[in-house]
Amino acid sequence: MKNKIKLALLFGSILLNWNCTDLEETVLDESLNPSTEGIDEAVAAIAPVYANMNNDIWRHTIYFAMQEISTDEAILPYRGGTDWGDGGKYSDLYRHAMTPGNAIMKDVWNGVTKHIARSVSAINALEPLSETNPQAVVYLAEARAMRALFNHLLLDAFGLVFVKDNIDDQSVILRGSEAVDYIISELKAVEPQLLTTTEVGPGRMTKTGVQALLARIYLNAAVYRDPYGTPNFTPADMDAVIQYTNQVISSGEHALSAEYFEIFDDENHTNKELIFAVDQRADLDGHNRMAYFSISGDFYPLPEFPNANGTDGPAITSDFYQTWVDAYGDVDPAEADPRFHKDNLINEPGCVSAADFEVDRGIYRGLLYGMQHEKKGDPFERCEGDKYVVDLVVNNRSDVGDPVFHTLEVDFTTNSSHSNGYRVLKYEFSKTSDSGRNKGQADLVVLRYADIYLMRAEAQLRKGDAGSALADVNFVRAARTARHTAPALETMDLDILYRERGFEFYWEFQRRTDMIRFGKYEDSYTEKTNSDPQKRLMPIPQSAVDGASIIEGYLVQNAGY
Repeated sequence: MKNKIKLALLFGSILLNWNCTDLEETVLDESLNPSTEGIDEAVAAIAPVYANMNNDIWRHTIYFAMQEISTDEAILPYRGGTDWGDGGKYSDLYRHAMTPGNAIMKDVWNGVTKHIARSVSAINALEPLSETNPQAVVYLAEARAMRALFNHLLLDAFGLVFVKDNIDDQSVILRGSEAVDYIISELKAVEPQLLTTTEVGPGRMTKTGVQALLARIYLNAAVYRDPYGTPNFTPADMDAVIQYTNQVISSGEHALSAEYFEIFDDENHTNKELIFAVDQRADLDGHNRMAYFSISGDFYPLPEFPNANGTDGPAITSDFYQTWVDAYGDVDPAEADPRFHKDNLINEPGCVSAADFEVDRGIYRGLLYGMQHEKKGDPFERCEGDKYVVDLVVNNRSDVGDPVFHTLEVDFTTNSSHSNGYRVLKYEFSKTSDSGRNKGQADLVVLRYADIYLMRAEAQLRKGDAGSALADVNFVRAARTARHTAPALETMDLDILYRERGFEFYWEFQRRTDMIRFGKYEDSYTEKTNSDPQKRLMPIPQSAVDGASIIEGYLVQNAGY
C-alpha cells in the first residue's frame, strides 16, 4: 500500500453500511463497522477516511458553492428564469441571505461531520494495531491529520470544531481560540509520523500536507479567534506561517508547474505542484464534475461523447473580471497572464481530428467555437478525412439559431439567460471517463505549492516586509513559462496581493476565506449589498440544531441566524 489506497475498489460496498451510533449523535457522527475479511485491517481502517470526499464535500454543488458562490467571484442565477433555481439556495448564498434551512449548509455540514466521524472510527481501530504494525502508525497519524483537516473546514465555515477521541463518546464543541489551538496541536503531534508526498502521492496526508495546512490555519487564525471583529494578525502567527511555508519549500518535494492548466489536467496526480488533493484517478472511481459545471449546455468538449455537454451553471461576475482588466489595462488579460486562458481549439470554422481535438481552458468570453450536431446525442458532423467540423456553437434555445455568446454582464434579473456571463473551464474534461461528463478524473486540488509562496508573501507583508512579499509573488508569476509569462509586479501591498490570489486560485474553493481575511466580504458587488459581518460564518443547519436540542445548550446557532 506504499503508493495509494484503492478506496473504491476495496470499499465501494462497505461505505453503504454507515449508520448512526446513538440518538445523541444522530446529526453529528456516524460509525463504521465494515467487514474486513480478506482485507488488511490497517488499510480497512484508514480507507473510509479518504473515500468519497469528492461527493461528500468537494462537490461542485456543496463546498464549491459555499466557498465560491458566496463571493464576488462566482454567480449562479436562475438561468432563463427556471434552471438552477433550486429553491433559491444559490441566489440566497450569493446575496448573503442564507438561512439555517439552506440545503448547501446542510450538505457541507453533513459531509464534513461524516468524515470527522470516519476519522475517529479509524483512530479507534488503528490505535491497538499501531502497537505491533508500523504501517498502522502511519495510518493513525493520517487519520488524526485528516480529522484536523475536516475540523478546519468546519471551523472556517461554521466557527466550531468537534473534539472526540472515541466514537462512542459525546463530542465536545470548541470555538474561537480553543478551536484553533486544538487543531494546531493535533497537526503538530502527528507530523513526525507522516510519510512524504514523494513516497505516497498527494492523495494522502503527508508531512508537507500538514505543514501547508498549519500555514493556512495560522494565516487565518486571527479570523477564527474573533470571526466578527477586525482580525489581529499577530507577529507570532505570521512567523509561524513563514516557518511552515519554509519547511515545505526546503523539503524539495514540490515544484511550480510551468503550464498553469496542467495543475488541473486529467492526469494531474503526478504534478509536483500538488501537496494534498482528493485522489480521482480512474482506478479509484473518480467522479468530480468541476469541468462541465460552468460551461454552456450547447458546448460539447469531447468527440467521443455526444452527450457530454455543459450545464450553464455559474459564471464569473463582472466585478471579478474587472480585476483582470484593472491589472493589465490596455493589454487583454488572455495575452498578459497565462492563468486567464489557454487556447487549444481553433477559434474559426474548420476541421479538427479527434486526436487533436482539445477545448480551451480558463475563462471563456464572447463567441464559442466547438463541434456541431443537431441535438444532444446525435453524432457530431464530420468533414474532410473524417475530421470533426468546428464552427460557432449554436444556441439551441434560440428560435433563429443564434450563436452562443457569453456576455460580461450577468445578474439575477435581465442578464440571467443561459448564455450570460463569462465561464470557467479550469479542470480538464476527462478523456478516460466512461461518460465524459460527470466523471472527471483530475484530482481535486486542496493544497498546492503556489499557495506556499503566496501565504509566505502575505505573512511577510503583514509584518511589514513588502520586498520579500513582492519577490515571492513574482517567483510564482515567473514560473508559468510554458506559453508566455505574466510581467513582474513592481510594487506590493495587501490589495495587490489579494488581487493576485484571485488570479492564481480562482475556482479553487478559497475565495470566501480570502475575502474575509482581507476585509472584502462585506463589500457590495453584483446583486450583493449585505454588509453584515455576522454572515462571515455560515448558519448551522436547522436540522443539526434540532437534532442536538435534546442536550440543552449543546449546539448553539451562530449569531445573526
